[in-house]
Amino acid sequence: MTRGSEDLATAEAVHVLARELARRGRVLEIGVGTGLVALPLRAAGGDVTGFDLSPSMMQVLRSKPGGDQVPLALADATRLPVGDDAFGASYFRWVLHLIPLWRVAMQELIRATRPAGVVVGLLGSDAGRMPEIRRRCCEIAGISAEPVGLAWDDNVSLDDFMTSHGCRMSLIGPFKEKRVERLGLYLDDVAEGRFSWTWSLDERARREAVELVRPWVQERWGPLDQDLPVEYSYHWRSYEVPESPV
Repeated sequence: MTRGSEDLATAEAVHVLARELARRGRVLEIGVGTGLVALPLRAAGGDVTGFDLSPSMMQVLRSKPGGDQVPLALADATRLPVGDDAFGASYFRWVLHLIPLWRVAMQELIRATRPAGVVVGLLGSDAGRMPEIRRRCCEIAGISAEPVGLAWDDNVSLDDFMTSHGCRMSLIGPFKEKRVERLGLYLDDVAEGRFSWTWSLDERARREAVELVRPWVQERWGPLDQDLPVEYSYHWRSYEVPESPV
């Protein structure tokens, strides 16, 4: 994905969340990271508190304009240091694939969100050519291509878990995203360790794998600096927390 496409995806996420979470009071985000969503959402009026396991990422958030206005906590999503019903709503975006005990994390969001509040989330997508490149890189490097947590697009497992805990699910969307992929840029990002699936590799192994994959990618899809179109549709998911535990 190009940087511009990422910016558009983030802007859409903020628009969706600002609408869905309006007038719900305090809002919790797990995996707040560098504040890509939390900062503009707070600027749009959302009372966001962010939780993350990475002090370095939250330090970047703090350094950004408005970063000192977002309450933050260094915390594991499976053990949130908050009381029951502490927030009017909660949300997550592109994070459950990083959490091995993702079901426990979702139980924590249900616990921390007051009855009749909502948990809003988006898993992500495996659309385009990048998943195939990821699998090829992992094969060469000798690591698993599967995420440690929930698969990026396994909405069925997520829906089944949340509804089994009494949450009423509704879909927000559909949204259609058109983007371009520049595969050379993606490979550069892999070499730099930008993606979570590369984090088990040291720098040398990562860069060696990328250099072995580059010719294969070019043979399969052509010049690495061309823009290749991708179009797909997706839904955000909203889960209303039940009045009493199930």
